[in-house]
Amino acid sequence: MNDDVRADLVLRGGRVHVLDAQDTRAQAIAIGDGRILAVGADTDIEPYIDAGTDVVELEGRAVLPGINDSHLHASWLGGMWPDTVFGAGGPREGALVHDDAQRREAILRAGEVIASLGITSYTEPGIGPGEDDGPTGSFGQPVLDLYRTLDAEGLLRARVNLLLVFGLIDGPARTQAILDGIRDADTTVRDPARFRIAGVKIFGDGIPPMRNAYIHGRYDDGTHGALLLDGGDDDEREAHLRTAIVAAHEAGLQVAVHATGDRTIDVVVDAVRRAVAQHPADLRHYVVHADLLPRDTAPLLAEAGMGATIQAGIAAVTSEWAAAATGGPVPTPDWPARALFDAGVPFTLSSDAPVLPPDWRTEIAAADRLLGPAADARARLHELLRRYTAVPAWQDHAESWKGTLEPGKVADLAVLSDDPDAVGAQGLPTLRIERTYLGGEVVYDAASAPIATGEA
Repeated sequence: MNDDVRADLVLRGGRVHVLDAQDTRAQAIAIGDGRILAVGADTDIEPYIDAGTDVVELEGRAVLPGINDSHLHASWLGGMWPDTVFGAGGPREGALVHDDAQRREAILRAGEVIASLGITSYTEPGIGPGEDDGPTGSFGQPVLDLYRTLDAEGLLRARVNLLLVFGLIDGPARTQAILDGIRDADTTVRDPARFRIAGVKIFGDGIPPMRNAYIHGRYDDGTHGALLLDGGDDDEREAHLRTAIVAAHEAGLQVAVHATGDRTIDVVVDAVRRAVAQHPADLRHYVVHADLLPRDTAPLLAEAGMGATIQAGIAAVTSEWAAAATGGPVPTPDWPARALFDAGVPFTLSSDAPVLPPDWRTEIAAADRLLGPAADARARLHELLRRYTAVPAWQDHAESWKGTLEPGKVADLAVLSDDPDAVGAQGLPTLRIERTYLGGEVVYDAASAPIATGEA
């Protein structure tokens, strides 16, 4: 180390999970100017301490990289909280927010909730003019404008990646509106490390339990679902989806497509492969949900440089509903995760809050259950934790500066009451979030500002 370098903050005497590919562990971490200076044994960090250093004695507690929920509807979450779609309160009818004051309050409320869960980054997956007349009031252009305002005021309590939407959330879209939106998209921001407009969200289809996911086979009622883009028949709608994906790629925008049906997923992957072949670029397009991912398609995602974001908690709730709709057996209990693992696709775990609470602990526990017994439980836990930290940083094009606790990266941290290794994946929900740091600054402290986090 440079003898002149001194830490503003040191956390020592604990279990520091770097969550790099090598599964590095340490006792202590030194932080200066919002970035990680060093990790190592307590003795390694001692030289970074002087009279001005804030030293936190962990006393065996654990430190993880700040959690990154790669699919979290924060504006919607704040409008519903503490209710969730699958929770005791259930979905609400009509508008959740009616004016800018309520929208602002909803975003800020969501910020408090996610900070209390150790979340320091999230993707807001679908905000923009396509939802200006949407029923909830939670997704339109005014919400995007408020995000810009709150960022300028320094009031966002997490790093936000936002995807623009030019059609209704979970509803139909006009292809021309998507193309016009892509052409006119304003992605300029003050500081992309704090608030970034990453690209565009396209809703490809519905969901299998509702029989409106677009599938190769047939549902029990004889239908096969349909794409949500306009068109006179399946072929035209498929062509329109391909056109929209290629247009976004050529504009340099990351594309995230809600795609649950196997036929939708195949159309999306085909479109991305064509776009990348014609205009090579590392934009990291990805599939959202991927419920009925064909096993043969998974390697094609990897070849195209694509990712996926999937939700274990939702899969656990809905798999039998999907099986009833498709008239087949309950889908394989490891849902698409096993195929994605085997193909080497950089997929993330996420909550899709407020469908369920944005609690990564319960999501990882659910993922572990769906995957079944592990030959190496510690190695699996490490991989699942990375799907909430390092891999979403890749999705954000930010793996060089966040997502792991390596020197030089931002000091986004979650302090837990105990070591995840000590309790295992199934014990994660028993761990308390004791403190959350964003860029080395405390944004949540359980001792002084507890936040109710709703149902487990």
